[in-house]
Amino acid sequence: MTRIRVAAIIAFTVLACGLAWLVALPLWLGDGLAEPIAGLLLPVMMFTPAVAAVIVTFALRVPSSGERVRFLGLWPLRPAKRVIWLMVAGWLAPPLLVGLSILAAAALGVIQLDPTFAGFSAELAKMLPEGTPMPPIELLVISQIAMIPLGALINGVVAFGEELGWRGWLVPALRPLGTWPTLLISGAIWGLWHSPVILLGYNFGRTDITGVLFMIGGCIAWGILLGWLRLRSASIWPAVLAHGSLNAAGGLVILFAASQPDLALAGPLGVAGWIVAAVVIAILAVTGQFRQQPELADAPGRLLSAPRWGERPPAP
Repeated sequence: MTRIRVAAIIAFTVLACGLAWLVALPLWLGDGLAEPIAGLLLPVMMFTPAVAAVIVTFALRVPSSGERVRFLGLWPLRPAKRVIWLMVAGWLAPPLLVGLSILAAAALGVIQLDPTFAGFSAELAKMLPEGTPMPPIELLVISQIAMIPLGALINGVVAFGEELGWRGWLVPALRPLGTWPTLLISGAIWGLWHSPVILLGYNFGRTDITGVLFMIGGCIAWGILLGWLRLRSASIWPAVLAHGSLNAAGGLVILFAASQPDLALAGPLGVAGWIVAAVVIAILAVTGQFRQQPELADAPGRLLSAPRWGERPPAP
């Protein structure tokens, strides 16, 4: 597709956000995140971008029949070697970046690291029935960290619902605008989509517009990285694994902080995470990684430079 479909993009955005509000409505009518059904509704909400993508794809025929599987990044996985390596990177890199964000938060002074894990132990003790013996805290921490790769795969199942919409449909739909507008706009929409639960205190514990703004910032930062995986591989699967891995590792800061941190500053979606993501993005940009995008290939194995703002990619 060589031109931007404004009507389809607006329809997709309204559908994705509207369906998210509809799914979250029982939380707003009840006790918010304390509602027993919240644990079910949150994963359901993650599939609303996929539903929006399917509706727009078939109702507005964007993309047209015959291009859909490739446009959405579902298939083919080619070149296979690059896609597989980027899938591995998407699976394993986010926990490392989350770990670096914890160190960045400590360097900024927004958290105090506790090698004894006393803060995590205290929070865990509150959840255990009175009189229940506490297992060795070091064993619990090690098991939590060791389970992240498996948790990434499990989280990837529901992350697929988001990624089919954001990086599967929206990124290539915006692609004629150029790489950076595409990544920035799609990240901002992704962040805004979280509003129904962010305004209930999810992620940051802030129930006003500041929580939404922090989420938009975090989604732009991480959305650029997930979008790069999508554009560099021409596949959504590296982004699906990376999204699942990020969700699995997102709580690591709770393990290492001496007290409950302000996640808007210290969390992976907060300021500390923005700094780490910015460094990685800068490295990718300086090394020319954003200019190499397989979907712009005009011959097998040949990669074309990504278009600048206002330029259109060559017709297939």
